[in-house]
Amino acid sequence: MGSVAEASFGVFGTTAVLLVTDEAALPQARAIADRELAAVDRAASRFRGDSELTALNQARGAPQAVSAVFAELIAAALRAAQLTDGAVDPTCATALVGLGYDRDFEQVRAGTAGPAATTAGPVPGWANVRLDPAARQARLLGGAQLDLGATAKAWAADRCAELIAGRLGGGVLVSLGGDIAVAGQAPDGGWRVKVTDDHAAGADAPGQTVAIADGGLATSSITVRAWMSGGQRAHHIIDPATGAPARVCWRTVSVAAGSCVDANTASTAAIILGEAAPGWLRELGLPARLVRPDGTVVTTAGWPEPPAAG
Repeated sequence: MGSVAEASFGVFGTTAVLLVTDEAALPQARAIADRELAAVDRAASRFRGDSELTALNQARGAPQAVSAVFAELIAAALRAAQLTDGAVDPTCATALVGLGYDRDFEQVRAGTAGPAATTAGPVPGWANVRLDPAARQARLLGGAQLDLGATAKAWAADRCAELIAGRLGGGVLVSLGGDIAVAGQAPDGGWRVKVTDDHAAGADAPGQTVAIADGGLATSSITVRAWMSGGQRAHHIIDPATGAPARVCWRTVSVAAGSCVDANTASTAAIILGEAAPGWLRELGLPARLVRPDGTVVTTAGWPEPPAAG
């Protein structure tokens, strides 16, 4: 097994990192990742006028034909909603647009945030998303508008890692904006990952380094994708019950699970669940690290303790 090789590139308005344990496989691994990520973007981007998601949102409830990739992405979002009893809901698009998150986040952060905050209310709800996988059709009822931000990026990380390891062998780590999936044989000691509020922060940023050998690791945070809307601070994690940004109990939640999409589903739900999150995560047996706004850390289900200062 050769040394670990790395490629870093921009995608989905964030940074992707691809690591492989076979240095010679990196060009082919990057080609596979580029192809799969482009397919996800064409299917599920809320900011592309030519995406399948945009067409579905504009269809006014009429059934729309969907690609295999888009069908799988919708199915993953519906599964996340079901597993979290609706805490993670894909029908939050209208709420996000009302808060000014109506274009790529770098544009939101660089300029004034769109319209003033709208009066929030419960989102239409995931039961209004109808998917027929056999017929490859989807439709939105009740005025629902899709945003797959809570699952699509993590699903894409899982997809890329699985395909690269399956086709090229060796060990693979794919990080998309801090949503991490690994597949194949990990390096000795596992893949070492620095868990912080911002995946793009430097090595000296507050946080904890952990090791994973399989599955996925995801971090959800209200500190990075945040902006001013109507004179108030907003962030991108919407509470479906209110249609407003989730109340601040945890600034960052990191979860390890059997896949990246499951980890991200749980970390997003934990932000929304607030004080109930640690108990919910313990009940599911999911290792997690939850950080309060003052920096206090709560861990669950075997998440490793940080090394003692000294």
